[in-house]
This record gives sequence, structure tokens and C-alpha cells, in this order.
Amino acid sequence: MPYRAEIVKDILDQKGINAIILNKKDSAYYIFGQLEVHVEAESVLNALKIIKDDINFE
Repeated sequence: MPYRAEIVKDILDQKGINAIILNKKDSAYYIFGQLEVHVEAESVLNALKIIKDDINFE
């Protein structure tokens, strides 16, 4: 769900971690593919901790 990537990106940005969304969706068939949130290599562990502790989509 595209909005989830936007939520993750926004929360990471608020916490001071630069994040971008990489769109790997098929342009012809939008149901195939995915969106990925990318951060700088030195921020990966901190970003994963924030995602695990602060974001819940249930």
C-alpha cells in the first residue's frame, strides 16, 4: 500500500533520517512491484529501530 511507504518516510524524516521512496512498480500493471524506502548506509540500523518501535500498521 503506497501510503505506508509515505508514512515511514515522513516519520524517518521527522526523526532526522533522510529517506527516499524508490518506486519499483510496473508502469503498465501497477499491481506488480513494490515501493521501497531507502536511507543512507550509516542510518540503516537507526531507521530499522524506529520502524520496529514507532510504526505499527495493525
